[in-house]
Amino acid sequence: MSQLTLAPVATHGFFIDGRWSEDGDVVEVHSPFDGTAVGRIVQARREQAEAAIAASVKAFGTTRRLPAFERQRVLRQIAHQIAERRDEFARTIVQEAGKPIKLARVEVERAIFIFNVAAEEATRIYGEYLPMDWQEFTVGRWGIVKRFPMGPVAGITPFNFPLHLVAHKVAPAIAAGCPIVLKPAPQTPISSLLLAECVQQAGWPDGGLNVIPLSNEDAGVLVTDERIKLISFTGSVPVGWDIKRRAGKKKVALELGGNAGAVVHSDADLDFAAERCITGGFAYAGQTCISVQRILVEQSVYGKFIDILVEGVKELRTGDPMEESTDVGPLIRESDAVRVISWVEEAVRAGARMLCGGGRHGSIVDPTVLTGTKPEMKVNCLEIFGPVVTVEPYHNFDDALRRINNSNYGLQAGVFTGDAKLLFQAYDELEVGAVIAGDMPSFRIDQMPYGGVKDSGVGREGLRYAIEEMTEPKLLVMNLR
Repeated sequence: MSQLTLAPVATHGFFIDGRWSEDGDVVEVHSPFDGTAVGRIVQARREQAEAAIAASVKAFGTTRRLPAFERQRVLRQIAHQIAERRDEFARTIVQEAGKPIKLARVEVERAIFIFNVAAEEATRIYGEYLPMDWQEFTVGRWGIVKRFPMGPVAGITPFNFPLHLVAHKVAPAIAAGCPIVLKPAPQTPISSLLLAECVQQAGWPDGGLNVIPLSNEDAGVLVTDERIKLISFTGSVPVGWDIKRRAGKKKVALELGGNAGAVVHSDADLDFAAERCITGGFAYAGQTCISVQRILVEQSVYGKFIDILVEGVKELRTGDPMEESTDVGPLIRESDAVRVISWVEEAVRAGARMLCGGGRHGSIVDPTVLTGTKPEMKVNCLEIFGPVVTVEPYHNFDDALRRINNSNYGLQAGVFTGDAKLLFQAYDELEVGAVIAGDMPSFRIDQMPYGGVKDSGVGREGLRYAIEEMTEPKLLVMNLR
């Protein structure tokens, strides 16, 4: 049993303009594992959302003028504050998100890393010198380009990484000098409210961060209000593209869904490839945008790979996410577990073979491997967001790449081969935001540019790249004649 104990149920207000408020409706947050109340939050209303926007506009007068060393100091202090409370954060993630404790600890460490990298990037927002004496009449002129913070940002975050993905909104905003209004996922708001405490203690100006749990209806003002200059959204495909449609003139960055594919060629280390596909397919019960969903294996090694993969999947332990030994915990809602199983059963009825798994226990779905599937089955063509992978053979590498591209999504893909020519072919031809050579498509380190094409979104996260999204280049032309 884990030595961690559950914290008493507490009520958390929302955070606007440097102050905590409980003027709203109290809502309970429940564990996805057993349904127990793990906390209460105060849900703000539309008028408070408008107040948060006004606070961010006011704060921009201060944050835009803060020197790099001061933004760096704040970011380093936030990282320190999270580190001091790492056990509390990890426990909270387990309770409200149902994430196994060993993965929750990793999420906390990644958040610390994000704020530390943002602290460095706050001092590296470079510009450039432009020579302009390209024509006779422009002799004596030159220019400089500098990036300026664009203004208040709205961040809308999902349940699956309630601290990590919040950090990917908040940290670059602080580094860029942009105030941010954050709407956390309704299932997992507590982690972001704890982060607001850390930001407040670090000395970021009042109104520079506002964290407000909102209903989807009341959150609409963040999308339509012209004072917000950028919406950074991570979540579902339909919601993301609807936000872009309604956003008007403001800039929009979308990190949406995927059905990530992995190609395992005949020269790959099959044990390693299977191990990484298991990690990528079943970590956090498959509830990640780059979770391995489709595995294509070269025909000559397909049988051997299947044996290794299924044996490893059968060793995964499901159960209480607070247990140290748990590999696969609950889905965020029981209705999601019911949906996942219905897709699996639909595929089996249509001719797919289930190699392992297929069971459901409340909100927990047994890790499942399917073969004999068809591209048009939901388990392949849609984002399953559950602990299910499909494995199919291919006869030639060109065909494998075409099948990976046969998707409305294009977030990341993994290619297991030691053949450099094939790797560069995959890099040239795959319609994704990133090709991961020699590893699973679920690989991510937080400073890399992260995002997709097609239905998977627009724009990039990753500290330097998110800072570019949140700043605008401005040119100064000097006439010295």
